[in-house]
Parts: sequence; structure tokens; C-alpha cells
Amino acid sequence: MKLIYLIAGVLTVTIFTDTHAEDATNSDGWKGNVELGIVTTSGNTETETVNAKAKIGTEQENWRHTISIESLNSSTQSTSTAERYAISGQSDYKFGNHYYFFGVLDYEDDSFSGYNYRVSETLGLGRRVISNSALTLDLELGPGARQSKLNVGGSENEVTVRGAGKLAWKISDTSSFTQDLSSDVGEDVTITKSVSALTAQVNGSLATKISYTIKNTSDVPVGIEKTDTEMSVTLVYSF
Repeated sequence: MKLIYLIAGVLTVTIFTDTHAEDATNSDGWKGNVELGIVTTSGNTETETVNAKAKIGTEQENWRHTISIESLNSSTQSTSTAERYAISGQSDYKFGNHYYFFGVLDYEDDSFSGYNYRVSETLGLGRRVISNSALTLDLELGPGARQSKLNVGGSENEVTVRGAGKLAWKISDTSSFTQDLSSDVGEDVTITKSVSALTAQVNGSLATKISYTIKNTSDVPVGIEKTDTEMSVTLVYSF
């Protein structure tokens, strides 16, 4: 079993337990959500796709922390066609009116990307350029590094520069839209990722979410496409 399954399980159970204990006494406790989407077909074509995500975060007077975990598995006629696991963590130290220092750590294991895994670290400066009850926009820029392990052997190490934008729009009391855009420019490879998501509350802590992801890698191993897209519909439980 993949190591990330163990990490995901431990984090989810631990933080879910701690959240309920902290919320009773601390308004700045951890909060988060879990997403799950499953599609299966049978008959002439047998396919199965499982998309699972979890995100937790806390925001205090000077600090903001977020951790996200993703898993995507897809198969056709019992043959795997997609298998990806990712974990990402970010910590922000807020200062002044709208500025913050940030640190980001990303890990991705995608069996169909031509890479065994990729790890990246970034430190930089961010600014909340729009801040009101319905709309926020954060812009970030900073240097970093990326380490990649190829499936065929060998590794790549690069110095990078990361630019990112995060938009959150509360459309109404029951619906919201988010847009996350990031670009990690390396010495040899540039990875750009866009995630658009629309969430609508169903009842209480339950919501449905439609998201569209585009990821472009400027230079890839032979036989691998540069651009991946993903459309998903998931059920979201918030806690």
C-alpha cells in the first residue's frame, strides 16, 4: 500500500478528532473537508474511477496553515489507466495589513507522468490584494527548488521560481467559486496548473463540487502528453 494512504489516514483521523475538541474551546481550531467521487460502468465496457481529496486548515492572528491530500485511481477492463497521489502543505506568516511570508512543500506521485515522484519547496512573499466578506484574491511569488525521479532511472534537480494566484468568491450563502493558478518555472521544466471549482451546499455539512483542472508540463519524457485535464464531480463533507 502506498505510503501516502497511511499519511492520509493518520492526518484525517487525528485532525478530525482534534478539531471537535478544539472547536469547543478555540474558534481558531482546525477545519476542513473531505471529497469523494466514484464512477463505475459495466456491460460492454467496465470502468472504475475513484477521486478522493481531503483538505484541512487553520487561521490565527499571525499564522495560516493548510494541508491537502489527493488520490485519483482509474481503470478500464481491470487495467489501470490513471494512478496519482499528492500531498501539499503551506504555512503563511501574516504581517502588515495584507502581506505574508509563505512556505510551500509539494509531493506528487503520478504513475503515468513518466516520473516516479516529484518534490518541490518554495519560500516567498504573498499579498492579499482583494479582501472583503465575499471576495479574496492572494498573489504569491518566491524562489524554490524541485527534485524529480524518472521512472526509467535518473533524477533531475532544479532551481525554480513560483508565481501563484488564489481567488475565492462567495457567490451566495450556499455557493462559492475558487480559482487557483500556479506556475513553477524551472531551469529546464515549467509546470503550470489551473484548478477551477464551483461548490454548492446540499444540506448542512454536505455539498456538491464541480472542478476542472488543467496541468501543463513544458518538457516531458518521450510518449507522455504535456497537458493533462481533469473534470470531476464530488460530494463534499465539511467539518
